[in-house]
Amino acid sequence: MLAEELSVIDADSSLWNKTRPLLDIALRLEQHDDSYVWHGWKKSQLDAFLQSLPAHCTLVVGVWETGHDEQDRDREQLILGCVCEVIEAKIHTIRTFEAFSDPDLPPIQQLEPGFEHALAIMRAARIHVAPVAWALFTDRTTWDEWLFATGEDEGAEEINKGDVLASFALQGRCVLLGSQATHH
Repeated sequence: MLAEELSVIDADSSLWNKTRPLLDIALRLEQHDDSYVWHGWKKSQLDAFLQSLPAHCTLVVGVWETGHDEQDRDREQLILGCVCEVIEAKIHTIRTFEAFSDPDLPPIQQLEPGFEHALAIMRAARIHVAPVAWALFTDRTTWDEWLFATGEDEGAEEINKGDVLASFALQGRCVLLGSQATHH
């Protein structure tokens, strides 16, 4: 799942605080045998997903949280924005959206969960790293529900996270984009 020489490109960025726990989870899964299940996630499930990807690609995740500004207006703030570079079914690099210096990409504080910014993020990932196999853009509630969704026995049972995510996409709770999206 993880390359032996995994590189974190911008661990000093403000978005890294929400990304680091994902790496911790991946390391935990990597270090256990396949009987270990974390909130429905299992190492063999992740390995099979990574094996299905092109030889060199990226996985992109953007998560926004709705809040209020000083004038009590609704605003959406990016709280998780990361890109994983996958080479031969192993994650080799992890970076946040802040690692991209791209003229078509607005500053992180101005990124919105709309289609235009999603395409700009994917374009930056393709130009600076590799083509995007999958990109997930969603809100925090959906992200948390997907990440922590469990089977019947409080996380002790593997569940098909792809099916859960597809269900959310059909409900309009998230957007899945990328070169692999048309194949499923």
